[in-house]
Amino acid sequence: MKKSILLFVILGILVFIACSNSTANKPITTKNQSNTSVKKPKKIPSEDFKKYWYAGEAEITSYELEQARYGEIRKGTSVLIYVTEDFLPKEQVKADGQNSKNIPVLKLNATKRFNTGIYPYSIMQSTFYPVADNRHAIKVSNSMQEWCGHVYAQLNNRKEFEILSHSYFQNEADQQFKLEKNTLENEIWTKIRINPKDLPQGEIQVIPSFEFCRLKHKEIKAYQARASLQKGDTTNIYTLEYPELERSISISFTNTFPYEIEGWTETFISGFGPNAKQLTTKATRMNKIKSAYWGKNSNSDEVLRTKLKLK
Repeated sequence: MKKSILLFVILGILVFIACSNSTANKPITTKNQSNTSVKKPKKIPSEDFKKYWYAGEAEITSYELEQARYGEIRKGTSVLIYVTEDFLPKEQVKADGQNSKNIPVLKLNATKRFNTGIYPYSIMQSTFYPVADNRHAIKVSNSMQEWCGHVYAQLNNRKEFEILSHSYFQNEADQQFKLEKNTLENEIWTKIRINPKDLPQGEIQVIPSFEFCRLKHKEIKAYQARASLQKGDTTNIYTLEYPELERSISISFTNTFPYEIEGWTETFISGFGPNAKQLTTKATRMNKIKSAYWGKNSNSDEVLRTKLKLK
């Protein structure tokens, strides 16, 4: 009897030790744990940054555009408008007033205008990226208008990426879904202006620009990409290559502050069916001004468009 009890106790101890060891070998997880959701330490803006971006003006740069669409190159223009704003963390919209809880962001409104035969395209992407450079873009939106109809997509950065998309195409229609947090191509354009030394490199997961996803009717999700940074004497080139999408995009920017965007190229399969071919979209800088443009809305202010070489 005593031997049976002793044997039972020994077996119990062995089971306890085995369970303890198996638990110790397992990674400890917590609810909502994600390496991509952890906020990095805030970066304090330099004095040069404050002087340039907090002068009460936006930076407006115009580009000559050669846009690939339907298997042909279309002439047009693109404009990048960068400006700092206070952003409401919960509502994720521009704040009407200053508050210590607001999030300072660098906003980019990127526009394109070009014609496809008789009808025009108008595209705008907005990215709201924290000046602290310690998390993904807080919000990204994209709208596209042409004579067939218009589409709209929006991303909100909360516990996950929340996506809302509307389209006049049947297979896209109205969608609402969530994605795991990954690098956003849209945020690269603002990160370059704040901290290009910390651009992601190597094999990474990237959510392509909303513009590309809608133009090519690709699913909005993360794709495998190769990211690289080529350094030059006066300009650097940051490139993202997407093997699955047969697409690459390269952004050229000055290698000293304020890291101005000099231009970009984007190579992909343009067109559908027998008209499909690999073409390269190209944007070349024309001119730049700094202006509080929101107050420049009289007829006499159209001279500023002439300065930007915009019709």
